[in-house]
Amino acid sequence: MTSTATAATVSKNFGAFQDAAVREPVIITKNGWPRTVLIAYEDYLRLARRDRRVEATAELSGDELAAVGKSEMETGFDHLDAELLTDKNAAD
Repeated sequence: MTSTATAATVSKNFGAFQDAAVREPVIITKNGWPRTVLIAYEDYLRLARRDRRVEATAELSGDELAAVGKSEMETGFDHLDAELLTDKNAAD
């Protein structure tokens, strides 16, 4: 679950919101709209590690494409297949 607070409220009580962000993300609004999120440093590091380097498949050799085609997912990651089926991850 996340908390939501105005920028003015966070400014006046920053220490309390820092403590809250360690437990859950805090969405900070400006003029009624979400603008930023205050999160724990550990969560930031976890998210930063998830960044992925993307390369175009057109740049892969035939041998590399064949290797990708023959590859199999390690056990324990089957739940990720569901992400491929969602509209937000569908290829354009």
